[in-house]
Amino acid sequence: MLQNAKIMTFVGTRDAARARGFYRDMLGLTLVEENSFALVFDANGIMLRVTNVHELIPAQFTVLGWEVPDVTSAVQDLVARGVVFARYPGMTQDDDGVWTSPGGARIAWFQDPDGNVLSLTQF
Repeated sequence: MLQNAKIMTFVGTRDAARARGFYRDMLGLTLVEENSFALVFDANGIMLRVTNVHELIPAQFTVLGWEVPDVTSAVQDLVARGVVFARYPGMTQDDDGVWTSPGGARIAWFQDPDGNVLSLTQF
């Protein structure tokens, strides 16, 4: 039934102004709409709704990720914009914080201002 429906994604925020600056200015997403319920971004044709919530307990896993052609270049670009990439104990990550999975995907993780875990992946 949904195989032809366009997907959209949601992430919560306790501070819309801070989230706006992060998703628009640091990540470069286009802000489409802002209202009392959510910030709406265009993420390359996918609707990202950064929803205002009163309480938020961030998941300890990736909730939103981007596939990129060159993860090292993307990480370095975001670091230059002020994004901090995560380091996880027990995972062998390179100098840029990129981990190579057993299947060969190269992945780097970072958090938004609310602690939501985001990622970049090069397959």
